[in-house]
Amino acid sequence: MDSFLKATHLYCENHTSVPDSVLYELERETYLKIMSPQMISGRTQGRFLEFISSMIQPKAILEVGTFTGYAAICMARGLVEGGILHTIEVNPELKWIAQKYFAKAKLESKIKYHNADARELIPTLDLNFDLIFIDAAKKENDLYYEMLLPKLSPKGYLMIDNVLWSGKVVRDEQDTDTQLI
Repeated sequence: MDSFLKATHLYCENHTSVPDSVLYELERETYLKIMSPQMISGRTQGRFLEFISSMIQPKAILEVGTFTGYAAICMARGLVEGGILHTIEVNPELKWIAQKYFAKAKLESKIKYHNADARELIPTLDLNFDLIFIDAAKKENDLYYEMLLPKLSPKGYLMIDNVLWSGKVVRDEQDTDTQLI
């Protein structure tokens, strides 16, 4: 990461509210026990997702790529009364930590965890979503986008993680992942 990106990231971190104890514990446990812990949404992104969700107050959210559940918790906090967040994670080894923290956050009744391949599950979901967050295998972004666009409510929002890819999308040298994004 170049110095401009580091400075921007530090500025954002310094001006973002500190996470509550549940999110703090989740991030800490993720870094202690899970492979590739840097994939966690974390404080800045989590607060942004919570802000967006609270602003639009969705009735139904879909997250593709749960990892350990940080983003799901943040977005579920903005649901209207009776709303539901569906989250899809293909890795069965991550279910225990996500569900543990959904319970700690007292959101287990608002979050429906699907341990499945999103490519297979999405066509079976007979719902329209007010908010969709794609945070899974980057090479599948196009596919998920095409599959999910018809499931987006008319006034819904669709967000895709990592679209700037640490600034690589505007640099001349681009690796395979950057080109996919």
